Amino acid sequence: MKAIIPAAGLGTRFLPATKGTPKELLPVLSKPVIQYVVEEALEPEEVDGVIVVNSPEKPQIESYFHVDGGFEETLRARGKEKEADEIHAAGSLPVSFCYQREAKGLGHAVLCASRMLRGDEPFFVLLGDYFVPDRQMCVKMAEVSKMHGGASVIAVAPVPEDQVSRYGIIAGECVGSLSDMNATGEKEGAVWKVTGLVEKPAPEDAPSHLFIVGRYLLSPRVMELLATQGPGAGGEIQLTDAMQRLLAEEEMYALVVDPAEGCDTGTPAAWAATNARMALADPDSRDLFLEALGNKAIEQLR
Repeated sequence: MKAIIPAAGLGTRFLPATKGTPKELLPVLSKPVIQYVVEEALEPEEVDGVIVVNSPEKPQIESYFHVDGGFEETLRARGKEKEADEIHAAGSLPVSFCYQREAKGLGHAVLCASRMLRGDEPFFVLLGDYFVPDRQMCVKMAEVSKMHGGASVIAVAPVPEDQVSRYGIIAGECVGSLSDMNATGEKEGAVWKVTGLVEKPAPEDAPSHLFIVGRYLLSPRVMELLATQGPGAGGEIQLTDAMQRLLAEEEMYALVVDPAEGCDTGTPAAWAATNARMALADPDSRDLFLEALGNKAIEQLR
């Protein structure tokens, strides 16, 4: 099974920084965002490779995931064995590339990877500006899929009622839980059978308070539907439109996750907050981070 990571966007929210550095390579601590996503994608035992849907304008991403023996030798000659090992490990990850040459939407980006998939296998899609530090979200989604005969599974999280109009919201009903916690309703661990996907509903029309958080485990039929999917919102080919069509043919489930489980890097503010969060969680970085932040800044946060 493969995992697809769309990464062809221009990162305009981060300009001017992303004029020279793709936003996927912006670091969280000492590792670029996309490496966290790749490592998360490889965590389920079913996944044996990652396909990055890249833009021809961002060759730096492809370069990052290649072994650079000369650079490694230079580091080792300078006594930087740990750094050389880390660089080698990143370059050795099973990552391949395809290209989205025009910005035609998330569905189109996923479709660009179709020729690199086996036609009879499901696949993961992970949005590249969000990662889960413990890497367990996709693992749990695979478990839910197995529980329901290999059905498609999406990760969802609760959102306050006054914010549902900002997101794609699922319709359906809770049909159980992943664990023995007996989670129900919109609590973490609950499993829903999805009956519909509603884009940005008014609060009074929302069928639930659960929105898709950027992790999908999809039936191979979705790729076939994307091949015939017409433009939707914004004149783009939308993944959710193909998923809505899938519901007429196959079952789909949703796993409720804790929104705080993941780290958002989609805006400069979110990226900065994720760096702070990761620094505070890392025993090797916490004290140095707080020292660098300074007492005045710490007081402002209180």
